Amino acid sequence: MATFANIFRFLAGAAVCIGLLLSPGPSPASSNPEAPWSWPLDGTPPVLRHFDRPPEPWMAGHRGVDLGASDGVVLSPAEGVVVFVGTVVDRPVLTLDHGGGLLSSFEPVTASVAEGDTVVAGQEVGRISTEPHCPSLCVHWGVREHGEYVNPLPFVSDRRPSVLLPLADP
Repeated sequence: MATFANIFRFLAGAAVCIGLLLSPGPSPASSNPEAPWSWPLDGTPPVLRHFDRPPEPWMAGHRGVDLGASDGVVLSPAEGVVVFVGTVVDRPVLTLDHGGGLLSSFEPVTASVAEGDTVVAGQEVGRISTEPHCPSLCVHWGVREHGEYVNPLPFVSDRRPSVLLPLADP
């Protein structure tokens, strides 16, 4: 019976090692536990449209997520500095620099902050504009890492695969 227990422990340990090797690891935001990101809207908003990376940078895609809003208040997901407040094409846009090559942008958002302002996580930075972006009230949230658009959702949730851990000795 002791042999079976040893074999089980070995297999469980091997499963953990394989899981760690295959795991993509923590998202850039979760690699700094002292400054986790939070949702840019109150609570946990519904995702109305997911991130869709285009095959090539110049091709059509959805470079962010559309989040359903209840009250229109947009919050900073992490501390940072306001680097852009203005209009892009026909929409009001707000962009925050969170350091480490991470920028987040929101549209259509009428900013309540100005370029150069320092913001903290959870601080109101603007309100969703009356310009329609979705059939219902929503904000488009994009995140760029070193200039490349990435999926914002891993910054606010742990989407790594589950890993089996060995049982504790009785």
